[in-house]
Amino acid sequence: MEKIRIVGGRPLHGEARISGAKNAALPALFASLLTDGRCWIPNLPHLRDTRSALSALSEMGADVGGDFSVCCANLRSRVAPYHLVKTMRASILALGPLTARWGEARVALPGGCAIGARPVNEHLHGLEKLGAEIRIDNGDIVARVKRKGGRLKGSRIVMEIPSVTGTENLMMASCLAEGETILENAAREPEVSDLAEMLKKMGARIEGAGESVIRIWGADELGGAEHCVIPDRIEAGTYLAAAAACGGEIVLRDAPVDVMDSILDKLRETGAVIESEVESEVESEDGSEIEGVDSGVDKGKKGWERGGVLRMRMEGCPVAADATTGPHPGFPTDMQAQLVALNCAALGSSSVTETVFENRFMHAQELARMGADIRVHGNTAYVRGAGGLGKLAGAPVMATDLRASASLAVAALAARGETRIDRVYHLDRGYERMDEKLRQLGADAERIS
Repeated sequence: MEKIRIVGGRPLHGEARISGAKNAALPALFASLLTDGRCWIPNLPHLRDTRSALSALSEMGADVGGDFSVCCANLRSRVAPYHLVKTMRASILALGPLTARWGEARVALPGGCAIGARPVNEHLHGLEKLGAEIRIDNGDIVARVKRKGGRLKGSRIVMEIPSVTGTENLMMASCLAEGETILENAAREPEVSDLAEMLKKMGARIEGAGESVIRIWGADELGGAEHCVIPDRIEAGTYLAAAAACGGEIVLRDAPVDVMDSILDKLRETGAVIESEVESEVESEDGSEIEGVDSGVDKGKKGWERGGVLRMRMEGCPVAADATTGPHPGFPTDMQAQLVALNCAALGSSSVTETVFENRFMHAQELARMGADIRVHGNTAYVRGAGGLGKLAGAPVMATDLRASASLAVAALAARGETRIDRVYHLDRGYERMDEKLRQLGADAERIS
């Protein structure tokens, strides 16, 4: 089994590029089920979860190209089986597109990180409102359109909680439903808006994505599209948290600077100095690129307009920061573990409250193995910071979920001596080549067997 070995206790200095967002890439892949046309995601991140999604689509009969493209024109199965989706929560996103396009679907109840119940009620309730009949059969969700002709019908759906994948699933299903669908209390995360942009390129009519009310007018059919998903704000935030814990100065390119306000503001509270600028192609009136303007974006990567440059500098010891997680635009739950790790190395005491998932402090006991003074009571972690670089101590630790593994890397970089992080397959679900990127940022990190 592979591990990541980190020797910490020194500041970071270097530059790295941010990959496409996992939480945008997965719904984009499953959106290909809505059309006979070919869908291409040129900046698809190389992750365990994206490989699982491509394998699932391939087994269902999709033509998966080596150029990060998918064509579902000749799908032979409407089944997403358990053996392919058991480790990936986002597999539920196959349910809406399959039901909307073919009138039926069978999707195994999804697996993924054990950070809470994360029920799929919002998905099922919404599909029922659109006219699907839902039942659970031998661990599978089975959906079938009740209307003659097998087409869903638009409806008004009020979501009990603003579920991100629930919003995405129902938005995709509504694109092929008859008439207008209104989603109320919808999730506002930037990944939802990004999926809407792809669906609009496919021919969908959607208004309000990124707001709490989304309107979708169903089409008879959708076409293929090329879409670069947004850069990963959580990956960018993780490397910034690591540099804040260690000190030094780093540069991140292709970062989604316009959707990271809550993360950047929180890290500034710790003492980090962060500057951002948007990278984009700048053209003259005749369409040629203006001399002397370097966009920093590789040519051919259409859709990276939202990417930019983040420069962060931390001098001295970071100061602990309190936080409470919440739906966007609040502080993201996917950054909670990394902030806790930063607070463990910082100066002062802090409290971090988790309001999204009920079981997301499993990293606390592993951080304690490194000398962290951390106590969890209910949904809040209380931390007394160690007070500087090298005050935590390296130790063998074990990842329990995706973001917990990232928090262990943050703590390891700030700790003296060697840390070995076991079960890094969790890390590989959401971070592309983390060990390589950490080396680019000046860390002593390597993947070992």
